[in-house]
Amino acid sequence: MLRIKPFAALRPADTPSGTAEAVASVPYDVVNTQEARALAEGNPSSFLHVVRPDIDLPDDTDPYAPEVYRTAADAMQRLRSEGVLIQDAEPALYLYRQQAVINGQSLSQTGVVACCHVDDYLNDRIRKHEKTRQAKEDDRTRHVLTLNANTGPVFLLHEDRPAIAALTKSSEETEALYDFTAVDGVRHTVWRIDDPAPFVEAFGQLDVAYVADGHHRSASAARAGAERRAGNPGHNGDEEYNWFLTVLFPASALTVLPYNRIVRDLNGLAASDFLSRISEVCEVVPDAPAEPDAPGRCAMHIEGRWYGLTFPPPTDPANPVATLDYERLYQHILAPILGIGDIRSDERIDFVGGIRGTAELEKHVAEGSAAVAFSMHPTTIEQLMAVSDAGLIMPPKSTWFEPKLRSGLLVHLLD
Repeated sequence: MLRIKPFAALRPADTPSGTAEAVASVPYDVVNTQEARALAEGNPSSFLHVVRPDIDLPDDTDPYAPEVYRTAADAMQRLRSEGVLIQDAEPALYLYRQQAVINGQSLSQTGVVACCHVDDYLNDRIRKHEKTRQAKEDDRTRHVLTLNANTGPVFLLHEDRPAIAALTKSSEETEALYDFTAVDGVRHTVWRIDDPAPFVEAFGQLDVAYVADGHHRSASAARAGAERRAGNPGHNGDEEYNWFLTVLFPASALTVLPYNRIVRDLNGLAASDFLSRISEVCEVVPDAPAEPDAPGRCAMHIEGRWYGLTFPPPTDPANPVATLDYERLYQHILAPILGIGDIRSDERIDFVGGIRGTAELEKHVAEGSAAVAFSMHPTTIEQLMAVSDAGLIMPPKSTWFEPKLRSGLLVHLLD
């Protein structure tokens, strides 16, 4: 069964020198160096100094140079020595709620912050749906080992269970540890759970959990644990490095946004010829809404106009990957008509998170950075779970979860 464990969190001290709001940062991988530097400007307490240490180094620094990781470790040590970060004396679990209005929709999601076992990840009790990139995985592994910490949580989802829901509701009625609204309008509330046993038992009734976001963080945590095991002759399995930081959310609480596509050129085709080719494989409706209203459809923007596309039926309905709109777009349009190869590496295609809305797609086409844009219907939680259960891999950039989990609120130390 699924294992979770309380931990003695390293967390912000709610003092004038280091409030949770000042410390908490966006994840390392949703901003570039310039954006991260701007967010941390004038705020030495920002956890971006830990997860994006490049902001404190010259622009021409090799992102994988040893000094990058030393700078991150120095930043975390500074925050601890200054009393900005403190460590709880006793292990605990925590609740983490996020509330936001995104694209006009009010969202609220509450998850349990706990450590999961690296063996559950390696043995597929924590299931995945994405491939990881070697360079990024190497980077995060080195970051974990140098800092001796999981600095950012892995976003997991699980099947809804009444027992977990009841425990969560009860804990939300206690006094919060932190409660603040970040500059992006997302409200973050954290509670400490001093009696973790009922939660550990309730989660132990689950067979599996699923990585929603954080495949590189989970893979690097497992690698870091393996390295620590190999270097410890007295390893007995109880060490803290066998566990990694997660937030576990019930599936019903989550919202998946689309991950839209833009392509830089039409593969040598005139727009009229391109539309003609598409009409041979899809039902095409001009002047359609910019957002598709159902699975099996997408919206396409070209030359200032939106078209609705309906894909033909999946080639293999029993294969959960074949039913994904992202795969159908690739099989019917991106590969055969636009000549896109491996979309992980083909520089002619790029991706725009649904949080930016369809106006961002129109902007790319209008400014000429893209010849065509595709507005996608979001992947469902059920599809994600079906792909993971089958041991298959989704096309890259098939899910966009919001709100993003903040880093620095709760850190797991490996010893």
